[in-house]
Amino acid sequence: MEAIASILAESPIIAAVKNDCGLEKALSTDCRMVFLLYGNICNIGGLVARIKDAGKIAMVHVDLVDGLANKEVSVTYIRGNTRADGIISTKPPIVKFAKEQGMLTVQRFFLIDSIAMENCRKYMETGKADMVEILPATMPKIIRKIAGYCRMPIIAGGLISDKEDIMLALQAGAMGVSSTNHDVWNM
Repeated sequence: MEAIASILAESPIIAAVKNDCGLEKALSTDCRMVFLLYGNICNIGGLVARIKDAGKIAMVHVDLVDGLANKEVSVTYIRGNTRADGIISTKPPIVKFAKEQGMLTVQRFFLIDSIAMENCRKYMETGKADMVEILPATMPKIIRKIAGYCRMPIIAGGLISDKEDIMLALQAGAMGVSSTNHDVWNM
């Protein structure tokens, strides 16, 4: 946990990539962590290898890899067939299983209403993830509220468009910001 906090303190912007063009750009940035938001069972190993060969931490969003089911076997596949450091998922059982397998984990929450906010709060009490990603990131008041009760590093993602969005999220208590927006990766 301290290593993750240290990495995020040093390099709080996370390159989230959703296609080959984004991956190419991410590999040439100073971002130390890459969220891989695309791929399939045939190419995921090669995509992760490119990230690792660039000296970056590779986190695979297992819910978005074509050909994998939303089951624990997806984690087993990623762990056994790639060099990924960890996984991202919206499914708490998947995150729990990955953590038990020794992988880094990110539990992703889409905060669309008060019910989702309450589910997020309940997860924080018992969840086992290394980090929590909350989307959208453009809501500093909510980030501040979650930072008040969350013991895990918070990553804010979604709808980041400029340096102001990044600074507001970090000032509100996020330790990192993930974005697919190439323009903010070098800020």
